[in-house]
Amino acid sequence: MKQLISFAIKEFRHISRDWRSLAFLVGLPIAQMLIFGFALSNEVKEAPFAVVDLARDDESRQIIERMRASNYFELAIPLEKVADIEAAFRRDDIKMALVFPPDFGAAIRHGQESPIQLITDASDPNLATSLTNYATAIIQDYQQSLHGQMKLPYSFSIQTRMLYNPQLKSAYNFVPGVMTLILMLISAMMTAVSIVREKETGTMEVLLVSPAQPLTIAIAKMMPYLLISMINLANILLLSYFVLDVPVRGSLALLIAVCILYLITSLSLGLLISSITNSQQVALFVSLIGLMLPTLIFSGFMFPIENMPKPMQWISNIVPASWFFSIVRDLMIKGLGWGGIWRETLVLLAMTLVFLGLSVRRFHIRLS
Repeated sequence: MKQLISFAIKEFRHISRDWRSLAFLVGLPIAQMLIFGFALSNEVKEAPFAVVDLARDDESRQIIERMRASNYFELAIPLEKVADIEAAFRRDDIKMALVFPPDFGAAIRHGQESPIQLITDASDPNLATSLTNYATAIIQDYQQSLHGQMKLPYSFSIQTRMLYNPQLKSAYNFVPGVMTLILMLISAMMTAVSIVREKETGTMEVLLVSPAQPLTIAIAKMMPYLLISMINLANILLLSYFVLDVPVRGSLALLIAVCILYLITSLSLGLLISSITNSQQVALFVSLIGLMLPTLIFSGFMFPIENMPKPMQWISNIVPASWFFSIVRDLMIKGLGWGGIWRETLVLLAMTLVFLGLSVRRFHIRLS
């Protein structure tokens, strides 16, 4: 234990001498959380749209007013004919256009079908789909209000419920994902250079011939960075709750415990990377590029894992971020307890033991 404390104090002192790097390690996650939290959003607000109103009746004007009253659309320019729509799209003046046929209101009053044409710019398919869904919902709401005024022989209605996120805030999905990305990258990058730095300065052999066991050295290397990572975790949770309005519906203590486990997993992975590389540049490159892309692709927060081919789904099972993202989402958003996350937690624990064991084994290889 004395050896472990001595090595940990030595690492603390080394980190404290470089206060610029320390400020960078603490400040970078805060900046990333704010940037990603506000920039990453699939919500559409005030999208410019145009209207070609060939009917010019009360019904078409009411729909246009409903569109303008929503937070999703903003009337950009009125157009006189359908031929002007493509030119407006080419100038990037609009993202969507509505075309009302000449007999729109009369057809509605006589119970006939009168379709409204929605034209969107599908060069961005996600934006086009979102705008179409928003406009369709507004038009259907107006249609239901008309049916309420008419006496029909029968009627039916569809009631929808959005569980856990009724307002469809994108932050509810991005905050757990950004937490997964930031904690993985920062923790792994910090430890990735720790052992490599010892190799480059020539002190690695001194550590290996010391009475301390390789496991003691590895744990001592992790302790200072675990403390810094826990500070980053506290900052991220405070920002997500007070700035991004993302609640913690489950147990906060359980969430912190799982996050600490994930931090240890990331630190162990960083130690493994540093033990198999010989320069700080290579270690940073492997930890940044080699971990960022799998975390983004296979964690499930950018792309649904269920939509991937089976081989890609199997690959996601060996990425720690995929398990942690599922845990954080279940705890923070769904409010589940231990019964809903114990399998994922055990997988993270197993990965931690594997990464730490491989790192210690690398030390034994260098000793032999």
